[in-house]
Amino acid sequence: MTVSKRITDFVLAVLLTLVLWPLILAIAILVLLRDGRPVFYLSERMKSPDQAFILWKFRTMTSTAVDSGVSGGDKAARVTKTGRVLRKTRLDELPQLINILRGDISFVGPRPPLRSYVKKHPEIYARVLQYRPGVTGLATLRYHRTEERLLSRCQNADETDQVYSRRCVPVKARLDLIWAANQSLCFDLKLMFETVARVFKALSR
Repeated sequence: MTVSKRITDFVLAVLLTLVLWPLILAIAILVLLRDGRPVFYLSERMKSPDQAFILWKFRTMTSTAVDSGVSGGDKAARVTKTGRVLRKTRLDELPQLINILRGDISFVGPRPPLRSYVKKHPEIYARVLQYRPGVTGLATLRYHRTEERLLSRCQNADETDQVYSRRCVPVKARLDLIWAANQSLCFDLKLMFETVARVFKALSR
């Protein structure tokens, strides 16, 4: 990550935290009252092929002692009513402002993968994770709905893992590398504005 991108991320994250803290607090209270503890879901993700960090989200699913892999149809029954709304609007990702302030992720970049997929696809992630992961990005905006549709059909964890590995990881990597090849402040801002527009569109439905 360049110094200018890091400074831009930090300043914008501070400003958004100051503006959005009432909303963040309200969501935290809502999750606590409706779904109980824990309010946050903490997940290990990778920001380089060999460096992990803890990603923060609002909890959107019922807790379980054993949980691994990406979310597919096999986990659909665990998504709470509150969680469905938070996922639809992407408000579950507001706590990732913490990760941006810490420098774990950027606003724009590849989505940070789970360690298991980095191990399964070392050549792919050796290229993708040359760039700091982000909250949103070209792959997120262009492929997220397709990914959700593909994974929603999966009936068990093994099927979800196979579909994600075979049909999602390679496509998302190609899109991430297209973003990287064309990366600029203007391009990042365009992707951020498109993300915000989708959030407002989801809120209006």
